Amino acid sequence: MPNNDHVVWRNRRPGAGLVALAATLGLLLAGCGSPPEEDDGGRLTVLTTFTVIADMTREVAGGRVDVESVTRPGAEIHEYEPTPDDLVRGADADLILDNGLGLERWFDQFIERAETPAATLSDRTTPIPITSGSYTGAPNPHAWMSPLNGVVYVENIRDALTRLDPAGAAQYRANAERYTGELRRVNDELVATLSALPPNQRALVSCEGAFSYLTRDAGLREGYLWPVNSDAEGTPQQIAATVEFVRQNDVPAVFCESTVNDGAQRQVAADTGARLGPPLYVDSLSEADGPVPTYLELLRHDARTIGSTLTTAP
Repeated sequence: MPNNDHVVWRNRRPGAGLVALAATLGLLLAGCGSPPEEDDGGRLTVLTTFTVIADMTREVAGGRVDVESVTRPGAEIHEYEPTPDDLVRGADADLILDNGLGLERWFDQFIERAETPAATLSDRTTPIPITSGSYTGAPNPHAWMSPLNGVVYVENIRDALTRLDPAGAAQYRANAERYTGELRRVNDELVATLSALPPNQRALVSCEGAFSYLTRDAGLREGYLWPVNSDAEGTPQQIAATVEFVRQNDVPAVFCESTVNDGAQRQVAADTGARLGPPLYVDSLSEADGPVPTYLELLRHDARTIGSTLTTAP
């Protein structure tokens, strides 16, 4: 059985534990082959703060529980403002999963009003501190951009689901083992792709500093316009500092993320002669028919896009 001691559950809704216990007892009486059901006949629901961890949770859950995301594909997560409907969904959920590390600035207020059990998926990762701007010293929240950190997320998801639904422990464990194997293979592919870059092209410049974990794993230098998405983006000082980084490191191409305006990065490209590469994905998956419908595809897309753009840029 997995060790659940590190999973922190907060603000348990009054009576939610009794509901989960009743569901588990019902399963033990009826047999463990069916997904868990609450007393009212509805399935257990897990609500996640954004689409990336919703996809990860579905992989581990394997259909035993319903998994929903507060934010939709394409949404910017940092400054999201929960709607009244979100608050209702939070109150009705049996478990909420968040990233932590300050990513969801709205989450504390959300969980206080929802009063639903919650677990933080970045627990047990090693944060990389932000080194510039008003966020200096704070942890970079984009830990999932390292597939090896993704393995830790999956373990935390497995443990949280097991605590919610003990009867599904074997299924959650098996799904987590399969999924972590895929993540390790993606990590090997990512590192191999980016490690093949020539020495003078081993720098990644993005709009948001969301790639600190990826660049650490792949041995790249990192530059960015702003450390974390906020209402103060693309200032003249940020543009000037990024232009200087691009020139000093002879960076052939720069990038921006899919959820933010790329106007400031276009200015950097114009001032340096660097190419503006295709959008990278971080905070959100695409729709099902888009380029990154899953977390694994997001990681593969970004690694391949970075590698091919830097090696073909003039």
